[in-house]
Amino acid sequence: MTACHQEKNLIVTITLLFAFVTNNASAGANELMQPIKQKAESTVKKPRIVFLITKDTNNYEAHNTVPRLAEILTKEYGYEAIVLLGTGDHGSYSYPSLEARSGADLLVDFERRFSLPHEQMNAIKTYLSKGKPLIGIRTANHAFSVSGKVEDGFEDWPAFVADFLGCENRGYGPDKPGYDVTLVAEAASHPIVKGLQTKQWHSKGSIYKVAPLLDKEATVLLMGKVNDLVEPIAWIRTAGKSRVFYISMGYPDDFQTPHFITLLTNGIKWAMDKKE
Repeated sequence: MTACHQEKNLIVTITLLFAFVTNNASAGANELMQPIKQKAESTVKKPRIVFLITKDTNNYEAHNTVPRLAEILTKEYGYEAIVLLGTGDHGSYSYPSLEARSGADLLVDFERRFSLPHEQMNAIKTYLSKGKPLIGIRTANHAFSVSGKVEDGFEDWPAFVADFLGCENRGYGPDKPGYDVTLVAEAASHPIVKGLQTKQWHSKGSIYKVAPLLDKEATVLLMGKVNDLVEPIAWIRTAGKSRVFYISMGYPDDFQTPHFITLLTNGIKWAMDKKE
């Protein structure tokens, strides 16, 4: 074999050897990187939603309906949904580890006429002072408006309704007939109502009297009608820098209605969407 042929064979051998080493090194690097990628994916922070609920005879079984909603939000939408059910009477109510939930990305309130320990009420006020979003369901429009005695070490917050929900609790409509829910035409393109399969349906229970809203700039999404009584039942507004979505529906039957679940899931996404 000539020197020229030997030189060519050597070049080919070196080239093949380099390709083999490079490919194996690349594969090894990929294998080494795989745990790192998996760890990075596992440490991605899920949006955290904290629900504050109460269990009493007039709070529409929130202790049954909200945990089921939280399960949907966790399994189908990838949120970290935490449901806090407290203990105590209206004048002395407290939640487990509420102060530790300061990392919440969204607070959802569905409680009725309860006071809280000073530190827990301060935690909620601090959360809202940072411009974080809020969603109120049904009885949130008198969430911290205690009608009886507030015990020592606890506090109520009647101004919460006007300051953050932009409304006033003016009583109730008739109970038995329920009311018709209608989409406001001017709001049909809003992300919260987008995707609704119908523009009108019937809801059981009484309608809340809130008209006229205290916030004249609020965007009303849904109206309710029973007999001659017509009331806003869902709207959005801005309180300080906080996005607020309130809906006065919330009977157990509402949670069985796809339209209501769509409203809540859309509302949650809208409330936390800083780009929208």
